[in-house]
Amino acid sequence: MKTYIFIAFAFFPTLIQAQTKETKLKLSLVQAVGLARENSIAALQAATLKETRYWQYRNYKADYLPQVSLDASLPDFTRNNVAVTQPDGTVEFRPVANDNSQLNLGIRQPLRFSGGQVFMSSNLLRFRDFDRKQTRYSGSPLVIGFNQPLFSFNSFKWDKKIEPLKYEESKKKYTEDLEYISKTASTLFFDLLIAQINHEIAVKNKKNNDTLYKIGEVKAGMGKLSRDELMQLKLASLNAGKALSQADLYVESAMLNFKFYIGNKSDAAIALLLPEKLAEFDIDMSTAISEARKNKHQTVEFRRTLLEAQKEVARAHGDNGLNASLFATFGLSNKANDILGIYSNPKDQQTLRIGVQVPILDWGRSAARIKTAQANQKLAEYSIAMQENNFDQEIYTQVKQFKLIREQMQNNVAADVTAQERYEIARNRYLLGDLSITDLNIALQEKDQAKRDYIMSLKNFWDAYYNIRVLTLYDFETGNRIGTSD
Repeated sequence: MKTYIFIAFAFFPTLIQAQTKETKLKLSLVQAVGLARENSIAALQAATLKETRYWQYRNYKADYLPQVSLDASLPDFTRNNVAVTQPDGTVEFRPVANDNSQLNLGIRQPLRFSGGQVFMSSNLLRFRDFDRKQTRYSGSPLVIGFNQPLFSFNSFKWDKKIEPLKYEESKKKYTEDLEYISKTASTLFFDLLIAQINHEIAVKNKKNNDTLYKIGEVKAGMGKLSRDELMQLKLASLNAGKALSQADLYVESAMLNFKFYIGNKSDAAIALLLPEKLAEFDIDMSTAISEARKNKHQTVEFRRTLLEAQKEVARAHGDNGLNASLFATFGLSNKANDILGIYSNPKDQQTLRIGVQVPILDWGRSAARIKTAQANQKLAEYSIAMQENNFDQEIYTQVKQFKLIREQMQNNVAADVTAQERYEIARNRYLLGDLSITDLNIALQEKDQAKRDYIMSLKNFWDAYYNIRVLTLYDFETGNRIGTSD
């Protein structure tokens, strides 16, 4: 009777806590995801990339606004000996000391529809001869001009179509990056949670196996246990110790990875709360696919890629060797002995120039460039068609998998509860001496495995949950799109 009492009290101690260190921080899955979206390096990188693309877009917009510039050379002084041809053809070197200061104010406006530009300028030139004490002024109070390439590729026209798409794509990509951060945080959360639970199981198993070995020593001393069985109990205790050491290492490694990703720099241990409250919603397949096509950055990327391919075809046609340009100006100019005289009764001036460059023989280079650009356009079209098909297929598969995982969750919950109840029954039977230690260990192992399966099914559920958000950028719980277009 005393032996059974000893066995009962030795084998069933109070449950051991998973963490040996004092827990200072408890985190839920939602809190961990929120910290990662705010503090992780990945979130900072995504925000920086979004800002960079915003300023790139602002730079593009600024290129099409009027550009005002001021150029000046004040002073432009020269003191030198220069060669001067004499009336009889000889050359004499004469000392000169003068200043050629000039000031130019101009404004230009690119023309998107034609690829040319219009401009307006005003300039002033002062010449001062220090040796002869003379000062002269010349300048153009107003010049209006026009510069237009003819028959050439107009990059302005294509940039107007492509650059806004790049900016729209960057905004959608930022929203997608944040959702991917959520998914990664969830994965690391469960990596740590599983490591902690495995550590808890390892602690319990080590305690139980040590207790069984001690009980075995007592029973062996009473002649009720063979030496072979005693050695099996000792080996199980040693293996449990090795498993506990390995579990310690896994917890430490998972903790470091998790803390680093969410931006937690404290030395406090973290205890994770089991996210057993599952999101309740149904996913309509057609809604998932349609929302993904609207919201994902790949949709905009596909349009941009096609436009860029068409742009290269247009460039190949425009850069076919036939170049022409039209340059024309009309303005007022004058010369005077003082500044005010420049603006008194100025004379008109005009410039008109048409330049033409016609290829005579290029050995088919222009035609080859055009054919290459057209082939690349077809390749882009085929590639996009394949990517769109794969895109829809991935969403279809993920939605089906999400539904399957949620159904399996119910079985895993039931299995976990059943295994726990079976273990309690086995424990009570062992106390009554109606069950062997081997059968009790089997019940314990099945209980532990059921717990692991349940936690793994939780991980699969939340991984699929966040993956659906990444793929569709749509919140099926609220029925709203994720992110804004700001």
